[in-house]
Amino acid sequence: MFRGKCLSIFFLSVLMTGASFAMGPQSDQSATQDMKDAGHATKEAAKDTGRATKKAAKKTGHKVKKTTKKVTHKAAHKTKEGAEKVEDKTRPN
Repeated sequence: MFRGKCLSIFFLSVLMTGASFAMGPQSDQSATQDMKDAGHATKEAAKDTGRATKKAAKKTGHKVKKTTKKVTHKAAHKTKEGAEKVEDKTRPN
């Protein structure tokens, strides 16, 4: 009985050792490489944020410019219209 247990433990250990060699070397990253990867990811995120901010600012600027022109033209038109009304009222009969 003792011999049977020893043989099964021996075969089990050989099997596990063989499986670990079959997997090959593991590529564990060091802490330094992890920090480098985190730095690169942060850099790319900052670039993306900058691009999005630039695009939003540009879009907002165009909208403000368009709206300002529209309001200015409408105000000028209404001013002209009001001036014509005053002119008609002050015109001698």
